[in-house]
Amino acid sequence: MPPTIPRATYRLQFTKDFTFDDAAALAPYLKQLGISHLYASPFLKARPGSTHGYDIIDHGQLNPELGGEEAFARLSDALKKHDLGLILDFVPNHMGVGHADNAWWLDVLEWGKDSPYAQAFDIDWDAVPFRHNPGVLLPILGKPYGEALQSGEIELKYDAGTGSFAAWYYANKLPINPQRYNEIIRTAVIAADAAQDAGGKELLALADRSRDLKTPSYREAPAFKEALRSIAGGATIIERGLDAAYRGDDEAGRAQLHRLLERQNYRIAYWRVAFAAVNYRRFFDINELAGLRVEQSIVFRSIHERVERLIRDDQLQGLRLDHIDGLRDPAQYTRRLQQLTRKARPKNSREPFYVIVEKILAEGEPLPALPGVAGTTGYEWLNVISHVLADGAGLAPLEATWRAFTGEQASPADMLDGAKRRVIDTMLASEFTVLSRALARIAAGHFSTRDYTLNRLREALLLYALEFPLYRTYVTAAGASATDRITIDLVIGRVRKRWAGPDPDIFDFLRKAVTLDLARDPSYSAPRVRNFALKLQQFTGPLMAKAMEDTVFYRDHRLLAFNEVGGHPDAHALTIGDFHALQRRRLDKESGSLTATATHDTKRGEDARARILALTEMAGDWDAAVRKWGEQNAALIERRGKSRRPSAAHEYMIYQALIGAWPGTPDAEFIERMKAYVIKAAREGKQQTSWTTPDEDYERLLTEFVGAVLDPASAGDFLQSFAGFAERTSVLGALNGLSQVALKALTPGVPDFYQGTEFWDLSLVDPDNRRPVDFQKRRDALLHHADWAALARDWRTGEIKLALTKALLDVRSRFADLFREGDYQPVRVSGAHARHIIAFTRSFRRQRIVIAVGRHFGPLTDGGWRWPERIEASLEVEQSGRYRNLLSPADAAIDQLDLSAMLTDIPVAVLLAE
Repeated sequence: MPPTIPRATYRLQFTKDFTFDDAAALAPYLKQLGISHLYASPFLKARPGSTHGYDIIDHGQLNPELGGEEAFARLSDALKKHDLGLILDFVPNHMGVGHADNAWWLDVLEWGKDSPYAQAFDIDWDAVPFRHNPGVLLPILGKPYGEALQSGEIELKYDAGTGSFAAWYYANKLPINPQRYNEIIRTAVIAADAAQDAGGKELLALADRSRDLKTPSYREAPAFKEALRSIAGGATIIERGLDAAYRGDDEAGRAQLHRLLERQNYRIAYWRVAFAAVNYRRFFDINELAGLRVEQSIVFRSIHERVERLIRDDQLQGLRLDHIDGLRDPAQYTRRLQQLTRKARPKNSREPFYVIVEKILAEGEPLPALPGVAGTTGYEWLNVISHVLADGAGLAPLEATWRAFTGEQASPADMLDGAKRRVIDTMLASEFTVLSRALARIAAGHFSTRDYTLNRLREALLLYALEFPLYRTYVTAAGASATDRITIDLVIGRVRKRWAGPDPDIFDFLRKAVTLDLARDPSYSAPRVRNFALKLQQFTGPLMAKAMEDTVFYRDHRLLAFNEVGGHPDAHALTIGDFHALQRRRLDKESGSLTATATHDTKRGEDARARILALTEMAGDWDAAVRKWGEQNAALIERRGKSRRPSAAHEYMIYQALIGAWPGTPDAEFIERMKAYVIKAAREGKQQTSWTTPDEDYERLLTEFVGAVLDPASAGDFLQSFAGFAERTSVLGALNGLSQVALKALTPGVPDFYQGTEFWDLSLVDPDNRRPVDFQKRRDALLHHADWAALARDWRTGEIKLALTKALLDVRSRFADLFREGDYQPVRVSGAHARHIIAFTRSFRRQRIVIAVGRHFGPLTDGGWRWPERIEASLEVEQSGRYRNLLSPADAAIDQLDLSAMLTDIPVAVLLAE
């Protein structure tokens, strides 16, 4: 059986082009590589054609595009045969909506609050303005509603097979409430001139049965639809009548259709209306992903039935919980999940079911207390590794170069502040409006706070959101923890200093509302206070993600390697001592977390990031190079008055991105990949162009610039200069990449490998990092003997990385108890190159392994011109004796811990004390 806590995980991205059977065929390879658990992207039923699986439309079924039940059974058998576990990326926060494939959502549209599924979605039913009845706003139209109606793009159709009516906007189905069928039927029969026909008479008689606006009821509707479906000739009459009475190209028909749509449980609208008026919680700002109210016990049970069965049948050994911060009460959710997994597993199971959460932790932020959770998906450790590999001496010069080249003067804090304002004013405006109104309603409930107007409260809440430094707090219905109170008090203190209004005591009220202290005051509505405070926590996470990860990361280009999920552009480099302290602390509290270096969400491939980190060691050379490149490519810039296209910031970004992704010789495919990348990066930055208001002219010039600088005919001198520089960063990046693998595999935690990254991973941001993987090439390379000298000579193939990955995972498997439960202690290093070595021991009982990993390879390679030849450093351990080099043939014995001969081919030594 695979271990409960994985030894190593391997992430696979399932799509219709990579199915359960494809994954089953990889089981022998993953086992040989040293993986213990396949870590699968979401594989429950998603929207047809989904490229990621997060748009689930039915949690109760496996995705048929992946092969369905039979193919999954084959995968399960293959994993068991090779003693591999399975971890599922599970999505409890949201579902895919819109189109015509989510039965729950369609039922809600049809029946509104009367639908039993209405409680599944987080809908503010009374928020749509100018309506007599509750409803949900659907921002699905590609043009204003009036234009869509007049153009005939919204059509009323009858489904003769089910006896039901729906309006359709292209692929979007908009069910008509059956309590409005009677008026449709009468209108259609009259328009078809069929009132005297036998079928027409039956239709009118059926319509007369439901003249009451409350009939048919939800329970009666199926019988009503069946009666409608069964009327002989009824479908022909209805279709003829609909075509005559509800035509979009006829003024009377448009008016008739409009009146009908206005009486539904929804209001369809132009997609831009979502910014200000959408009234259901979404995943970030994606209209097609609607938030679930998993805090409702019936919703929890419904979406976990299939997962519970997989656990009971021993076909699932772990869960990764997507976007845990989106839930109303994450601790309540994980507690219920813990109870479910205990119930589903055999009673003799001693160890808890393995559960990790996708949680973005700020620097120094502890993992919140979530019952049954072993740790996170590891973004924080990705950044720790990057920061210890970076040379801190180069960070200030790199920032100076970036500011000089681009003219950027904004501080990191100001940049984030502006990005948050932009997000609040646009993509999350409706959510912020709901929160502001909720806070104002609470204030109006008592005479002591009723003078706090909506506008003043909105400004106070805005400052709170701008100053909030984390993704969220974890206040529950019981109130705020001591940790959360510290965070909240810190934020309130900051916003008081920024407040210029005459009513600073407004922040006393806000603090009490956010901490739920106000809920204990009988003068206020406790349910309203709780609803506000818990919804605010669901808001701050998307705000930070959209502002930092999807805006600032594409504006601040000082060092793109630091612009990673959970990171910060102005982060500092870690000393070796700081690194050791973090690892020892992790051993005590978060050893079950993954250690990731690449995921489907990272901003670039792990080895592209390792190359860019090399710039911290060659800041002076980089400064001279980019100045030269700017001059060489000046003729490719279009200037209009004081403006230029592309901007200096985008030009600078392109040079860094090329350093990371450089293939040696750019081909047509690479150029197209770079063009797609720069468009996404520019839109995310939201300055010259954006997703919502794209500037096609700017984007054209941006992609033309990319094409021009990669064309020898227009930029030959630049390409020659750039290729020479990139050769050096490629050498340094390769060494950084090998050290990165070693730190991931040998420090506390569970090493996680993203598909295909056994070879050099030079991918760009998604969807570039989801390109098909050549697994056969990796299978073939895995069969080769690890001749480190030969692999180092031919390092460009990436086989050296694959061989090192396998060797390190072999060590981890041989000494599984040591790496799962063993101690971590720093080791002192002496010699001229001591600062280039991260050394530590892992020990358990009588076993002890000494590990040395290189870093800062610039001085050891003449600035990246060659592979290291000699590293002058020795390990100073308290216990003397003989050691065996676990990365050498037959575990060769050594008597001295001199690293000079051990770190020349690969920058890693793993030594077992005898």
